Amino acid sequence: MRKYIAELLGTFMLVFLGTATVVIAKGGVLAIGLAFGLAITISAYAFGGISGGHFNPAVTTGMLINKRIGVKDAFWYIIFQILGAIAASAFVSLFVRALGLKATALGQTDFPSISAGMAVLVEGLITFLFVLIILNVTSDDHGNSDFAGLVIGITLAFLIIVALNLTGGSLNPARSIGPAIFAGGSALNHLWVYVVAPEVGAVVAAFCSRILNSEN
Repeated sequence: MRKYIAELLGTFMLVFLGTATVVIAKGGVLAIGLAFGLAITISAYAFGGISGGHFNPAVTTGMLINKRIGVKDAFWYIIFQILGAIAASAFVSLFVRALGLKATALGQTDFPSISAGMAVLVEGLITFLFVLIILNVTSDDHGNSDFAGLVIGITLAFLIIVALNLTGGSLNPARSIGPAIFAGGSALNHLWVYVVAPEVGAVVAAFCSRILNSEN
Protein backbone atom coordinates (compact mmCIF):
# COMPACT_ATOMS: atom_id res chain seq x y z
CA MET A 1 0.00 0.00 0.00
CA ARG A 2 2.85 2.40 0.70
CA LYS A 3 3.81 2.32 -2.98
CA TYR A 4 0.31 3.31 -4.01
CA ILE A 5 0.16 6.13 -1.45
CA ALA A 6 3.52 7.39 -2.74
CA GLU A 7 2.10 7.48 -6.28
CA LEU A 8 -0.97 9.36 -5.05
CA LEU A 9 1.12 11.95 -3.21
CA GLY A 10 3.57 12.43 -6.06
CA THR A 11 0.79 12.90 -8.60
CA PHE A 12 -1.00 15.25 -6.21
CA MET A 13 2.15 17.37 -5.95
CA LEU A 14 2.56 17.47 -9.71
CA VAL A 15 -1.01 18.46 -10.52
CA PHE A 16 -1.46 20.82 -7.58
CA LEU A 17 1.72 22.83 -8.09
CA GLY A 18 1.44 22.83 -11.86
CA THR A 19 -2.20 23.82 -12.25
CA ALA A 20 -2.11 26.25 -9.32
CA THR A 21 0.73 28.05 -11.07
CA VAL A 22 -1.51 28.36 -14.13
CA VAL A 23 -4.67 29.69 -12.47
CA ILE A 24 -3.70 31.12 -9.09
CA ALA A 25 -0.18 32.46 -9.70
CA LYS A 26 -1.12 33.18 -13.34
CA GLY A 27 2.35 32.21 -14.47
CA GLY A 28 3.69 32.61 -17.99
CA VAL A 29 4.86 29.80 -20.25
CA LEU A 30 8.27 29.53 -18.58
CA ALA A 31 6.83 29.57 -15.06
CA ILE A 32 4.27 26.91 -15.91
CA GLY A 33 6.84 24.65 -17.53
CA LEU A 34 9.17 25.02 -14.56
CA ALA A 35 6.34 24.47 -12.07
CA PHE A 36 5.46 21.10 -13.56
CA GLY A 37 9.12 20.19 -14.12
CA LEU A 38 10.23 21.07 -10.61
CA ALA A 39 7.15 19.42 -9.12
CA ILE A 40 8.01 16.10 -10.79
CA THR A 41 11.63 16.46 -9.65
CA ILE A 42 10.56 17.10 -6.05
CA SER A 43 8.16 14.17 -6.15
CA ALA A 44 10.77 11.89 -7.70
CA TYR A 45 13.25 12.52 -4.90
CA ALA A 46 10.62 12.54 -2.15
CA PHE A 47 8.56 9.51 -3.17
CA GLY A 48 10.44 7.81 -6.00
CA GLY A 49 12.46 5.66 -3.61
CA ILE A 50 9.21 4.09 -2.42
CA SER A 51 7.27 3.52 -5.65
CA GLY A 52 9.73 4.18 -8.46
CA GLY A 53 8.20 7.61 -9.07
CA HIS A 54 5.84 7.13 -12.01
CA PHE A 55 3.14 9.73 -11.17
CA ASN A 56 1.72 9.24 -14.65
CA PRO A 57 -0.37 6.39 -16.14
CA ALA A 58 1.59 6.65 -19.40
CA VAL A 59 4.87 6.10 -17.55
CA THR A 60 3.35 3.13 -15.73
CA THR A 61 2.27 1.68 -19.10
CA GLY A 62 5.82 2.02 -20.40
CA MET A 63 7.22 0.37 -17.30
CA LEU A 64 4.69 -2.47 -17.59
CA ILE A 65 5.60 -3.19 -21.21
CA ASN A 66 9.28 -3.26 -20.26
CA LYS A 67 8.51 -5.62 -17.38
CA ARG A 68 9.69 -3.23 -14.66
CA ILE A 69 6.34 -3.48 -12.88
CA GLY A 70 3.72 -6.22 -12.57
CA VAL A 71 0.16 -6.02 -13.88
CA LYS A 72 -1.41 -5.78 -10.42
CA ASP A 73 0.86 -2.96 -9.27
CA ALA A 74 0.42 -1.16 -12.60
CA PHE A 75 -3.35 -1.24 -12.22
CA TRP A 76 -3.27 0.18 -8.70
CA TYR A 77 -0.59 2.72 -9.58
CA ILE A 78 -2.87 4.15 -12.26
CA ILE A 79 -5.89 4.21 -9.93
CA PHE A 80 -3.97 6.05 -7.21
CA GLN A 81 -2.39 8.44 -9.71
CA ILE A 82 -5.84 9.43 -10.93
CA LEU A 83 -7.08 9.80 -7.35
CA GLY A 84 -4.11 12.03 -6.55
CA ALA A 85 -4.86 14.22 -9.57
CA ILE A 86 -8.53 14.50 -8.67
CA ALA A 87 -7.69 15.45 -5.07
CA ALA A 88 -5.24 18.09 -6.29
CA SER A 89 -7.82 19.59 -8.64
CA ALA A 90 -10.40 19.63 -5.85
CA PHE A 91 -8.09 21.81 -3.74
CA VAL A 92 -7.26 24.08 -6.68
CA SER A 93 -11.00 24.45 -7.36
CA LEU A 94 -11.59 25.34 -3.71
CA PHE A 95 -8.87 27.99 -3.72
CA VAL A 96 -10.01 29.41 -7.07
CA ARG A 97 -13.52 29.86 -5.70
CA ALA A 98 -12.15 31.45 -2.53
CA LEU A 99 -10.40 34.06 -4.67
CA GLY A 100 -13.54 34.71 -6.67
CA LEU A 101 -11.91 33.53 -9.89
CA LYS A 102 -13.66 31.72 -12.71
CA ALA A 103 -14.66 28.35 -11.28
CA THR A 104 -14.14 26.53 -14.58
CA ALA A 105 -10.56 27.79 -15.05
CA LEU A 106 -8.58 25.07 -13.31
CA GLY A 107 -5.53 24.62 -15.51
CA GLN A 108 -7.30 22.03 -17.63
CA THR A 109 -5.80 20.93 -20.92
CA ASP A 110 -7.49 21.64 -24.26
CA PHE A 111 -6.65 22.51 -27.86
CA PRO A 112 -8.76 25.51 -29.00
CA SER A 113 -6.41 26.46 -31.83
CA ILE A 114 -5.67 23.13 -33.55
CA SER A 115 -7.59 20.07 -34.73
CA ALA A 116 -8.13 16.94 -32.67
CA GLY A 117 -5.88 14.99 -35.02
CA MET A 118 -3.06 17.48 -34.58
CA ALA A 119 -3.60 17.43 -30.81
CA VAL A 120 -3.23 13.64 -30.81
CA LEU A 121 0.01 13.99 -32.77
CA VAL A 122 1.40 16.61 -30.38
CA GLU A 123 0.51 14.73 -27.21
CA GLY A 124 1.65 11.42 -28.65
CA LEU A 125 5.01 12.82 -29.71
CA ILE A 126 5.84 14.70 -26.53
CA THR A 127 4.78 11.75 -24.37
CA PHE A 128 6.87 9.41 -26.51
CA LEU A 129 9.93 11.61 -25.92
CA PHE A 130 9.19 11.97 -22.20
CA VAL A 131 8.64 8.27 -21.51
CA LEU A 132 11.64 7.29 -23.64
CA ILE A 133 13.86 9.61 -21.58
CA ILE A 134 12.46 8.17 -18.35
CA LEU A 135 12.94 4.56 -19.42
CA ASN A 136 16.51 5.20 -20.52
CA VAL A 137 17.68 7.40 -17.67
CA THR A 138 16.36 4.83 -15.17
CA SER A 139 17.74 1.85 -17.10
CA ASP A 140 19.95 -0.64 -15.25
CA ASP A 141 21.88 -0.98 -18.50
CA HIS A 142 22.99 2.61 -19.04
CA GLY A 143 20.89 4.89 -16.83
CA ASN A 144 21.94 7.21 -14.03
CA SER A 145 19.69 6.95 -11.00
CA ASP A 146 21.48 9.74 -9.11
CA PHE A 147 20.43 12.38 -11.64
CA ALA A 148 17.28 10.72 -13.00
CA GLY A 149 14.87 12.97 -11.11
CA LEU A 150 16.60 16.12 -12.32
CA VAL A 151 16.79 14.96 -15.95
CA ILE A 152 13.13 13.93 -15.92
CA GLY A 153 12.07 17.27 -14.44
CA ILE A 154 14.04 19.30 -16.97
CA THR A 155 12.65 17.19 -19.82
CA LEU A 156 9.07 17.66 -18.64
CA ALA A 157 9.55 21.41 -18.25
CA PHE A 158 10.85 21.90 -21.79
CA LEU A 159 8.26 19.63 -23.40
CA ILE A 160 5.46 21.53 -21.66
CA ILE A 161 6.97 24.86 -22.74
CA VAL A 162 6.97 23.64 -26.36
CA ALA A 163 3.43 22.21 -26.28
CA LEU A 164 1.66 24.63 -23.94
CA ASN A 165 0.08 26.78 -26.64
CA LEU A 166 -0.83 23.75 -28.73
CA THR A 167 -2.49 21.33 -26.31
CA GLY A 168 -1.65 22.59 -22.84
CA GLY A 169 1.19 20.07 -22.68
CA SER A 170 -0.29 17.25 -20.64
CA LEU A 171 1.85 14.14 -21.36
CA ASN A 172 -0.11 12.56 -18.51
CA PRO A 173 -3.69 11.22 -18.52
CA ALA A 174 -4.07 11.75 -14.77
CA ARG A 175 -2.94 15.38 -15.04
CA SER A 176 -5.76 16.01 -17.56
CA ILE A 177 -8.43 13.90 -15.86
CA GLY A 178 -8.28 15.77 -12.54
CA PRO A 179 -8.98 19.31 -13.81
CA ALA A 180 -11.41 18.14 -16.54
CA ILE A 181 -13.71 16.52 -13.99
CA PHE A 182 -14.19 19.84 -12.19
CA ALA A 183 -13.99 22.18 -15.18
CA GLY A 184 -16.26 20.16 -17.48
CA GLY A 185 -17.08 21.60 -20.89
CA SER A 186 -14.64 21.23 -23.76
CA ALA A 187 -11.86 19.89 -21.52
CA LEU A 188 -14.08 16.96 -20.55
CA ASN A 189 -15.32 16.42 -24.11
CA HIS A 190 -11.73 16.35 -25.40
CA LEU A 191 -10.39 14.26 -22.53
CA TRP A 192 -10.09 11.20 -24.79
CA VAL A 193 -7.20 12.89 -26.61
CA TYR A 194 -5.25 13.21 -23.35
CA VAL A 195 -5.84 9.57 -22.48
CA VAL A 196 -5.33 7.92 -25.86
CA ALA A 197 -2.41 9.95 -27.25
CA PRO A 198 -0.10 9.71 -24.19
CA GLU A 199 -0.76 5.99 -23.88
CA VAL A 200 0.08 5.40 -27.54
CA GLY A 201 3.22 7.51 -27.17
CA ALA A 202 4.20 5.50 -24.10
CA VAL A 203 3.74 2.18 -25.88
CA VAL A 204 5.96 3.27 -28.78
CA ALA A 205 8.57 4.61 -26.33
CA ALA A 206 8.57 1.33 -24.41
CA PHE A 207 9.35 -0.71 -27.52
CA CYS A 208 12.05 1.75 -28.60
CA SER A 209 13.58 1.49 -25.15
CA ARG A 210 13.57 -2.29 -25.36
CA ILE A 211 15.71 -2.03 -28.50
CA LEU A 212 18.19 0.31 -26.79
CA ASN A 213 18.46 -1.53 -23.48
CA SER A 214 20.49 -4.74 -23.40
CA GLU A 215 18.74 -5.68 -20.14
CA ASN A 216 15.58 -6.33 -22.15
